[in-house]
Amino acid sequence: MNRSIKVAVAGASGRMGKEVVKMVLADESLSLAAAMAPSAKGADAGTAAGTEPCGITVDGDLETALGRGDIDVLVDFTVPQSAYSNTLEAITRGIRPIVGTTGLTQEQIRELDKLCKERGIGGLVAPNFSIGAILMMKFAAEAAKYFPHLEIIEYHGDQKLDAPSGTSVKTAELISQVRREMKQGNPKEEELIEGARGGYYDGFRIHSVRLPGVFAQQEVIFGAFGQTLKIRHDSYDRAGYMPGVNHAIKKVMNYEGLIYGFEHIMD
Repeated sequence: MNRSIKVAVAGASGRMGKEVVKMVLADESLSLAAAMAPSAKGADAGTAAGTEPCGITVDGDLETALGRGDIDVLVDFTVPQSAYSNTLEAITRGIRPIVGTTGLTQEQIRELDKLCKERGIGGLVAPNFSIGAILMMKFAAEAAKYFPHLEIIEYHGDQKLDAPSGTSVKTAELISQVRREMKQGNPKEEELIEGARGGYYDGFRIHSVRLPGVFAQQEVIFGAFGQTLKIRHDSYDRAGYMPGVNHAIKKVMNYEGLIYGFEHIMD
């Protein structure tokens, strides 16, 4: 029998981190090796996640958590300001990073990819781990070949820090791979209120809605003469992301380099 994959979780007391801890503890092929969360330092990781005690104490800093022994994978759902340094720390130690935190630049991703290859390990940066959301992105990119006029509207709760969301930016990037830049709308249009037309990306617009009571939704609206097409995905619970995180943990053991986008490892 193969040994279990040893997983460390950064941001273990956060809303996504708690779900990751519970998912790891529930899968016999995975084992929780370490957990980090400054706000829950000293607590049992299982208890902090709202489940049974597991015997793993939450550390207050990543260096201590990753220094606890043999760790295969670090799952990071922290904050954008920590994503790069956490990922760099993991790679330096030969630990495979799985990053669900947005905020890494393309230059940083290229640098971290090089470091992963030098260490002979895999890594993943993914704005979204929901299988449905990934399919929404792929379908939108396919539709853009035939409906080049489009806008993206994404909805999140009012506590989300970044706008637009990483998912909408990734969707825009996929669309731009198959659609030439083309400025939409009336060439004489004028915003009477700054930002009314949303953020500009390769000629189309991204709109970010932030409201209490909203979890996570995104729709891509395509317009053509006499018709529209809407591709929409709705998330209702963070547990919906866990099958994707679970798949990523197992997949990252088998390749080298840092991959950007869950769609590249779906198979």
